[in-house]
Amino acid sequence: MFLLFKLTLAPASILLATLIARRFGHGAAGFLSGFPVISGPIVAALIFSLPAEQVEGIARATLAASPATFAHIVAFAWLSRRLPWWGCLIGATAAFFAAGALTTAAWMPGAVQLVLAIAGPFVALAAMPRASTVTGAVPVPRIEIAMRVAGTFVLAAAVLLSAQHVSAAVSGLLLAWPISGTILPGFTLPAYGHPATVTLLRGLSIGLAGFVWFYVALAFLLGAGVGGFVAFVAAALVSGIVGVLSHRKSRLDTSSSPSHCE
Repeated sequence: MFLLFKLTLAPASILLATLIARRFGHGAAGFLSGFPVISGPIVAALIFSLPAEQVEGIARATLAASPATFAHIVAFAWLSRRLPWWGCLIGATAAFFAAGALTTAAWMPGAVQLVLAIAGPFVALAAMPRASTVTGAVPVPRIEIAMRVAGTFVLAAAVLLSAQHVSAAVSGLLLAWPISGTILPGFTLPAYGHPATVTLLRGLSIGLAGFVWFYVALAFLLGAGVGGFVAFVAAALVSGIVGVLSHRKSRLDTSSSPSHCE
């Protein structure tokens, strides 16, 4: 069921993000993609099929791996200044596994993992390269939409199938692979350029604050003995509130920055 869920949700989330980009721009697409739109529904299904302690463990493991996602998107953003999309992807992949191997190591204290996860979106946003903010609707052609969806399906299938044939540590990182953070910038860079790619990844880093706090709240509430359904709904509300507040703060910061342009 997990495989089927992710193979269905991943392309659907990319399709939704692309349609958002056509209407509201790169930043909005990235922002939406940062939320747990893929993993959230999977967790909801797991809550009804697994003990609460196991779901709490999954939430904590997701938080431990999240800094690898931040390393991935920051590396992609910086490399996009000079390299083609595939070069950026190679560098971002190296950054992902390097950061993930560190933060998911058995000797890493849980408190440190939590701090790194919570600080990660804001550190990633601050670490983005300076580039003009690209605003406005994006005229993504239908053929590109189809390619994005197909590429997402292939990538999700490759990640999930590969995870079954490697060590547990590598498998855990593969399952945390930022599919949206790979497909969206991978198509954005060659078609719309470096500034658009950075705008997308800035939005993604802001949305990831909602992702992180979804799992922080879920792990805390399940650990406190709150029922699975209530914990999930409360975590989703926390995710939305944190995401909106982070977005508002970033808009205030961006409006006062000289790099902002229409």
